[in-house]
Amino acid sequence: MSYDDIRTATVIRYPYLWAREARAGETEGRKERPVAVGVRVVRADGDLVLFFPITTKEPEKARFAVEIPAIERRRAGLDADRRLWIILDEFNSDLVGKSFYL
Repeated sequence: MSYDDIRTATVIRYPYLWAREARAGETEGRKERPVAVGVRVVRADGDLVLFFPITTKEPEKARFAVEIPAIERRRAGLDADRRLWIILDEFNSDLVGKSFYL
């Protein structure tokens, strides 16, 4: 993946760190998972990117999440036969070009 591939509204794989894992003291995501690039902000010290996790686990009603329609799952190269959600009430951020993962 090139840095240019990391654009707003694209889906990439990233070791997402869930907020509950961070609260428990973990510092890195346990596994790579699909994430939606929410926004990429151009900065002199490296572009800041916000990642929103995509999950197969149906979120609790209190969560702010959106189910991904089948056509969008296919367009993003995700499994079109599984229900997927983008979680919008938490995110990870990283710097393009300065990240161990990007």
